[in-house]
Amino acid sequence: MKRATTWVLTAVAIAALAVAAATDFAHLRAPVLPGAFLAIAIVCALLLILRALPLHARRPVIFVLALVVIVALVGGLSVFQFVLKPTIVKNAIGAAFAPKPTAVAVEEAKVEQWPPQLEAIGTVRAFQGIVVAPQVAGVVSAIHFQSGDDVAAGAPLVDLDISVEEADLANGLAQLKNANVSLERAQRLIASGNTPQSTVDAALAARDSAAATVDHSRAVIAQKAIKAPFAGRLGLRNVDLGQYVAAGASLTTLQQLDPIDVDFSAPEGALAALAVGQETTLSVDAQPGRTFTGKVVAIDARVSADSRNVTVRAEFANPDRKLLPGMFADVTVTTGAPADVLTVPRTAVVYGLYGDDAFVVAPAKDGGGLVVERRLIRLGATRGERIAIVDGLKPGEEVVTVGQIKLQQNSPVAIDPGGALPPPAETPKP
Repeated sequence: MKRATTWVLTAVAIAALAVAAATDFAHLRAPVLPGAFLAIAIVCALLLILRALPLHARRPVIFVLALVVIVALVGGLSVFQFVLKPTIVKNAIGAAFAPKPTAVAVEEAKVEQWPPQLEAIGTVRAFQGIVVAPQVAGVVSAIHFQSGDDVAAGAPLVDLDISVEEADLANGLAQLKNANVSLERAQRLIASGNTPQSTVDAALAARDSAAATVDHSRAVIAQKAIKAPFAGRLGLRNVDLGQYVAAGASLTTLQQLDPIDVDFSAPEGALAALAVGQETTLSVDAQPGRTFTGKVVAIDARVSADSRNVTVRAEFANPDRKLLPGMFADVTVTTGAPADVLTVPRTAVVYGLYGDDAFVVAPAKDGGGLVVERRLIRLGATRGERIAIVDGLKPGEEVVTVGQIKLQQNSPVAIDPGGALPPPAETPKP
């Protein structure tokens, strides 16, 4: 029996060593680690050694082995409880509450060529514009237009009653005829020496007075036939047939709309860059998405002492009459040659009270994906949906354009290729 036990222990130890060696060198797949088979082999070897010792020597050895086993168990439990277990729990909690990468859309900062521009707010005014009003009072006898008509120069607009003036004209013509006859008679008499020169002079004066009276009547009649002084578009009609109108009363308005002018104010510091002939663009709320092109035609000769601004006038072609006097206009004047400018989308800028920021995407220091770096930037001009960056970014750096609200310094991110917002058809005005 003793010999059989020895053979069994020896066989088990050899088998455990073989399995451990095969598992260690990947020749065999086992559900436990190779160290477990090695431990079984060591235990079997110790049992064989103990069986080989004399009976009186076994007890101290067994005691020492038991003590070593107890110490190892206590030490192993202590290491697990106070070292391994907290580490395992910490790693598990960290993995459970670790921030997941935020999906963001990014775009590279790129260099574009932008010409220097001056932006201003202007007011559209007619190239020529008047209030149509009579020079003399009278009753309206005829109206030759409707509200909003386009008229040519010299077109009749309103006629006032001229019955009294026609009677005065007839009286004046009669007096002029009589004065001419008297002047001719006096001239024949003085030629024959039968009348003094004073008679001729008096007849000449009477003839001239009668002619002046006729001219006055004709001038009053002409004033009561109100005509368009230039071609343009009429405004709303403010008069009705048979209405009595006083001198200077508004009958309608007349505006020449093509070309059309825009007046805008520029700071006095811009005078060095402004010049007559510079290209100017214009946009109005009434024509969204449309840009009108013109040029600077005049710069005022003085700077306002109140605002320290100078008034500039630009002229625009307006063949379809879409620009009307009084419109609010956004004016942009190109004041120089194009220059290289670093730009990003406007959505990449995070505006703040103490400065403007942008989130730049960069590889994590541990090599585990992408993180964002919050970068303080200095802004320049804005053109459409892009904004110039004066300082804080470099060409080619990727900035976050969508998803910044969830980000902090060193936040992990994942780039979403389809996350970018489509550009709006028109940038909303603040």
